[in-house]
Amino acid sequence: MNILFLCTANVQRSKTAEELFLAIDKSNNYKSAGLSEKYVSKAGTSLCSAELLDWADKIYVFEKKHIDRIRKHTGEKNLHKISNLDIEDKYQYFQRELVLLLLERLQINLTK
Repeated sequence: MNILFLCTANVQRSKTAEELFLAIDKSNNYKSAGLSEKYVSKAGTSLCSAELLDWADKIYVFEKKHIDRIRKHTGEKNLHKISNLDIEDKYQYFQRELVLLLLERLQINLTK
């Protein structure tokens, strides 16, 4: 299964999720990207594209505004693949609390 993690800048949350699950679950393919061209450009990270959305079987975002941004750019096409993890942008890369939230919220969903 192809799993995509999306946050605003692809620096803290989505990057942590991608690397965490790449390390602990070899049964899926993982990628991450950011949804804000401004912040992705500033950070030098990966920007989400329509091709990346099409590649994904499941898409995990961290806030409702991420779903709204995807809908604005690609319409309803990918909405059925999206789940909101509802993790606010207050954590640092691989911060313990962020890792624990990711493990808790994705434990069930990744096996479905």
